[in-house]
Amino acid sequence: MKNLTRRGFIGVGAAAGMAAVLAGCSSGSGSAASASASASSASASASASASAAASAAAGGAMRFVTGGESGTYYALGTIMAQNAKEKAGLDITAVASGGSQANVNEIEDGTAQLGFCQSDVEAYAFTGTNLFDGMPVEVFSTVANLYEEQVQIVTCDENIKSVADLKGKNVSIGDAGSGVYFNAIDVLGAYGITENDIKPTYQKFADSAESLKDGKIDAAFIVAGAPTTAITDLSTSKQAYLVEIDAEHAADLIKASPYYNEATIKAGTYAGIDNDVQTLSVGAVVLAADSCSEDDIYAFVGSIFDNLDELKAANAKFGEFDLEKAASVTAVPYHPGAAKYFKEKGLEVKTK
Repeated sequence: MKNLTRRGFIGVGAAAGMAAVLAGCSSGSGSAASASASASSASASASASASAAASAAAGGAMRFVTGGESGTYYALGTIMAQNAKEKAGLDITAVASGGSQANVNEIEDGTAQLGFCQSDVEAYAFTGTNLFDGMPVEVFSTVANLYEEQVQIVTCDENIKSVADLKGKNVSIGDAGSGVYFNAIDVLGAYGITENDIKPTYQKFADSAESLKDGKIDAAFIVAGAPTTAITDLSTSKQAYLVEIDAEHAADLIKASPYYNEATIKAGTYAGIDNDVQTLSVGAVVLAADSCSEDDIYAFVGSIFDNLDELKAANAKFGEFDLEKAASVTAVPYHPGAAKYFKEKGLEVKTK
């Protein structure tokens, strides 16, 4: 039962309980048989998750959940997985996913062994706050903090120059309950704006870009490493603008939520953006299931940081990767395999 996740355990218990109830209340063997089959199905599902976790622990295939296909997580994750196969002989498959929260859930359920996550969402999960209120997840560890994800507020309306101008507008604030959603609520709140003060739309990056292109929304929050594919595509077909988060409001938000950092999106990052734009950022972190072997995670980290020059040629975003940044997470302990690699490079990190 050790490898059974919290939700898996609840699911088996509920199914078994339902089977007992149906069997006790049934006047015929058909209902009892159906209930028994339901419990068996739930047990089989739980066993499958446990088997997947055991396979990862034994150095088997690893599923790497990333993000939407138009986001930076997916673009980098596919390159990292292929690189790990070629350089370290690891059996890793990168797949598109629902993003940070969904990735934590998949690791908890045993359906994924590696996953991208925003640093704030990682902290929420480990401490059982916000997205994971009262339900902490403790079966994962940090692998590396790779780069900063900028809070990008995109609009095609040149009259929207400040976050304050979003009041009364139709604004995409990410999928309901997503990490982007909480980032948007934080930023709006710093300017005294609540969800009720805007016309909220809940969309993924690509859908937000399409809605901006079609004039269906006025602005969108996109939290991802710049340049982000969705914004790049939008800016090639329509004039797009980035809304600045001024220094005063940024400082207030960092004080209240220290996982934010000051950030700058450089001029020229997107077509038509000719000036630097001040904003905030959170870290883009890779997580691993605790069941993953030390050797596999050690090899995975090495495949990245021992081959950065080649990776940069594949995607310029790898130019932002830095060993000290990678070892900078303090909210969630590191996987022993990652800690071993960093220690060899002279960097100490906390483990469980």
